[in-house]
Amino acid sequence: YEQGFILIQHLATLGWGIGPGGDITSTLPYFAVGVIHLISSAILGFGGIYHSLLGPDTLEESFPFFGYDWRDKNKMTTILGIHLCLLGVGSFLLVLKAMYLGGVYDTWAPGGGDVRLITTPTLNPIVIFGYVFRSPFGGDGWVVSVNNMEDVIGGHIWVGVLCISGGIFHIFTKPFSWARRAFVWSGEAYLSYSLAAISLMGFTASLYSWYNNTAYPSELYGPTGPEASQSQAFTFLVRDQRLGANVSSAQGPTGLGKYLMRSPSGEIIFGG
Repeated sequence: YEQGFILIQHLATLGWGIGPGGDITSTLPYFAVGVIHLISSAILGFGGIYHSLLGPDTLEESFPFFGYDWRDKNKMTTILGIHLCLLGVGSFLLVLKAMYLGGVYDTWAPGGGDVRLITTPTLNPIVIFGYVFRSPFGGDGWVVSVNNMEDVIGGHIWVGVLCISGGIFHIFTKPFSWARRAFVWSGEAYLSYSLAAISLMGFTASLYSWYNNTAYPSELYGPTGPEASQSQAFTFLVRDQRLGANVSSAQGPTGLGKYLMRSPSGEIIFGG
């Protein structure tokens, strides 16, 4: 976090190299993952050079399975199905890691955060899909309001099931007539659909990292927006109190308490 780098934290949240309280106990897993990525990038690079310079001009002549035309609706939905299945497998890999292969880091674990096995993930569809149907406005928080690892892992089980089921459906079926008419079947259209989906996921991820400290623990990713705001308010309160301000009665330009105020439910909170 202090380096402005958010990749190592993802490895830590998977339970690698981290111990109680969010303390990093070993950097060896991060080094190993870095080496694996370095080797993988070299293999991909050599593969790209091979197919650019030495490989067949038209791959489908040697391997018909990999040949396609952008306008081939049936092939496009098959490719969509394969991608959905791969996403489902990836989701289940996280479930496997959390439930059986050492567990994941839980910031709410007793004692201030620790790596633990998620033995009872939430499978109740009312709970899981209740997040989806919550309002994104006000205090409901939509899917970003998840606040325990059981719901996070249970949600990944549901995502995995739905992705693999949808993938199998798209692999073994042809597009319905309404889908053939509704969508544009070209490379540019697929690119635009993908960019729109990535945009939605990007906005969702930004909200998660800004507000949710269950999926993005503050000890790894830094404070959430509300935490940073509270910390800043407390810093100003202490500073001005030392300068002689009466923090209990001072009012801001809105007429509300400048430093402290009472919320509608009665608690004393930092002022606005």
